[in-house]
Amino acid sequence: MQYSQAQLGRVFVVRLEDGDIVDESIEQLARQEGIRSASLIAVGGADAGSRLVVGPEEGRAETIRPMTHVLDNVREIAGTGTLFPDESSGEPVLHMHMACGRQSATVTGCVRAGVRVWQVMEVIVYELLGTAARRAHDPQTGFALLQP
Repeated sequence: MQYSQAQLGRVFVVRLEDGDIVDESIEQLARQEGIRSASLIAVGGADAGSRLVVGPEEGRAETIRPMTHVLDNVREIAGTGTLFPDESSGEPVLHMHMACGRQSATVTGCVRAGVRVWQVMEVIVYELLGTAARRAHDPQTGFALLQP
């Protein structure tokens, strides 16, 4: 386990609108407002055709190959995530997972493949201050891992 301490900064109440792409919109907000690090929660709707990363093809494979799922219809969502700067560019990078449900079926995954808002999505962004945490490329997994 690795960890560091941070303090709560500003809190942003955000309404994403129909057609907005979740990760692009949140990262744009972070750049505009100078948010370096944050935690987030979200509720609302994801549109048909949205894409989620839903896991690797094989759990312990030497080469990790992500699987992508395309939503076949509008879904209700609940999501949570973090935002930290990339080690090389310093740009904010969102890592958010969403559970996307319709009737009795739910698909859960990472939004980085492109989740498009259906009508409205509410996001609360909790800015984190006093942390040097960042995302750094891990050559073994290929992931940009949080370095607290």
